[in-house]
Amino acid sequence: MGENRTNGHPGAAGRAPAADQPIRNVVLVGHSGAGKTTLTESLALATGALTRAGRVQDGTTVSDYDDIEHRQQRSVQLSLVPLEHAGTRINLLDTPGYADFTGELRAGLRAADAALFVVPATDGIDGATRMLWEECAAVGMPRALVVTKLDAPQADFAATVELCRSAFGGDNPEAVLPLYLPLNHGPAGPDGAPRISGLLGLLSGSCFDYADGHRVEQAPDAELRGAAAEARDRLIEAVIAESEDEALMDRYLAGEEIDSKTLVDDLERAVARGAFHPVLASALPLDGSREGLGSVELLELVTAAFPAPAERPLPEATTPDGGSRPPLSCDADGPLAAEVVKTSGDPYVGRLSLVRVFSGTLHPDQPVHVSGHGLTDRGHQDHDVDERVGALSSPFGRTQRQVARAVAGDIVCVAKLARAQTGDTLSAPAEPLLVAAWSMPEPLLPVAVEAHSKTDEDKLSQGLAKLVAEDPALRLEQNPDTRQLVLWCLGEAHADLLLERLRTRYGVQVDPVPYLVPLRETFAGPARGRGRHVKQSGGHGQFAICEIEVEPLPTGAGFEFVDRIVGGSVPRQFIPSVEKGVRAQLARGVSAGYPVVDIRVSLVDGKAHSVDSSDAAFQTAGALALREAAAETGVRLLEPVAELGVLVADEYVGAVLSDLSGRRGRVQGTEPVGTGRTLVRAEVPELEIVRYAVDLRSLSHGAGDFTRSYVRHEPMPDAVAARTAPTPAH
Repeated sequence: MGENRTNGHPGAAGRAPAADQPIRNVVLVGHSGAGKTTLTESLALATGALTRAGRVQDGTTVSDYDDIEHRQQRSVQLSLVPLEHAGTRINLLDTPGYADFTGELRAGLRAADAALFVVPATDGIDGATRMLWEECAAVGMPRALVVTKLDAPQADFAATVELCRSAFGGDNPEAVLPLYLPLNHGPAGPDGAPRISGLLGLLSGSCFDYADGHRVEQAPDAELRGAAAEARDRLIEAVIAESEDEALMDRYLAGEEIDSKTLVDDLERAVARGAFHPVLASALPLDGSREGLGSVELLELVTAAFPAPAERPLPEATTPDGGSRPPLSCDADGPLAAEVVKTSGDPYVGRLSLVRVFSGTLHPDQPVHVSGHGLTDRGHQDHDVDERVGALSSPFGRTQRQVARAVAGDIVCVAKLARAQTGDTLSAPAEPLLVAAWSMPEPLLPVAVEAHSKTDEDKLSQGLAKLVAEDPALRLEQNPDTRQLVLWCLGEAHADLLLERLRTRYGVQVDPVPYLVPLRETFAGPARGRGRHVKQSGGHGQFAICEIEVEPLPTGAGFEFVDRIVGGSVPRQFIPSVEKGVRAQLARGVSAGYPVVDIRVSLVDGKAHSVDSSDAAFQTAGALALREAAAETGVRLLEPVAELGVLVADEYVGAVLSDLSGRRGRVQGTEPVGTGRTLVRAEVPELEIVRYAVDLRSLSHGAGDFTRSYVRHEPMPDAVAARTAPTPAH
């Protein structure tokens, strides 16, 4: 990491990085408003990729280039910003911080080899960020932290560091310590707060002054050294404790002075192993054309301490049919294995695929095999096809800079992959393979839509297919019971984004309509019904009479049809016709328009005519008989019940239990999961959890997650049935 190293030759925004440079793939993680996009601007400015930093409020940042992001003043999609520092290419992945766009964040985590957690010195750490830290820890991803917004009046660096140690330190809070201490220099800012314009390096002992907008190294005075002595000793002990040199601690305890280079080398190795998580500091540049405080130090950490792609394990790969194959290695001369981590559509450019190359080398116009994961349950098309890639480019905001090739470890944009979707694998046609899928959040907020006009209806399926190809966090459903078209989303903001993209990108206007929970009907008790369909209108008439008995069955038993005809009152050839008519009426419902289940229908008697009886006549009579039987005994509504698994921080368990009780939920039990979290299991009617994805987030302050699975249909209380959802259209 070398605190004394100088900044390398800066890259230029108009020139793509060279393909043979060392690479670091780094994802920025943090809640919405933490300062990830602003930090990206600061780093781009420090490397020379920008001559002036943009602002989120002005819609001028590199990574937030979508019109929707400009209007909302927040990131809604994964964005790649390649930078160059000290001869190393840094693929910086800026991710949305809002929970509704977790799918984009997961894609960024997949493409990266290390994570930089962005923590503002003003807002603290939310529950979702804590959970993401644990996920990264579970897979051994190296992590560092950067404290932003130190220029705010209420910023407190020391308090934020302690918060990070508490939230992320786990059993070893000494693995989360600052490498630099912010210093106050010069006059106060316009708000009267002391201006933080310098950093003190705890390992090097050097002072780095940013007061003039560029980093200047100085020797600190004795007073500064004394104030930082305790923090320096603490850091040195933590670095030595994580050192692979077992004799180093003995030398240190014996009073030997450990040289700075040894400490820095051990620190870099510990960070790359994911054993130590340094905390750095960042503040906005004094104006848009100067280096922001801490930007050079952060670039040094990324290039020297974060691992190269070859130093990180690659995902497992199989043949497309699931057969085993040798493990992948990050080798430019190895078999081609790349993955589409993001798909975007542009009405002018066409489809662009952001691709992480794990193995081999990708060239323009190269034939590739595209293997899909078969996410048919989310509306994706199952595919296993050959395609030819178009041009390769390195994105910089809206600008696409063409590159000659992409080697193992790199991330590039690929044009003209017409069939490839997010999550698909690209490989050589002669040696096709499939990379194991990454974890995607389950969309649990249903949004029912219908086309605004006939013109929109004609374009709807094509537009939705493009949305699904871009966003694997979206699940598309055509509900067979309610006949509704349903978009399952991660939240309201996710739904709003999808509908806006459908309108602005693909010219399809849809209207949200109330979501209908798929209810059922059943008979309240045994009943008899007589269906009489007799018509004479010249020529052949219609004649069919049938009598049935209906009995309710246990929940989940389904439907039974019993032939109890004696003496041929209904000819044998017309008995299946009666059953067909009954089944058709079951599907249409007999009261509220919902399918009828869990009954036994017995055909006991009837009459036929030698000339006028027909298949159609007995179908109609069977349906009429079922409706008459329903009118005799009454019908009960059945509602679907789901099993919920709600994972929340311990402090919110009481609130969750109380809330589930108010939703007619039956708690099945609770169990601790890891440290500080509890899993609550409950059975809850689906009518009560239509918006639970939104409500739980509010209830748990973003620290809750849940799964749901259908269990059964059961009778709905009369009071609820009286105010139930509207009848579905058939």
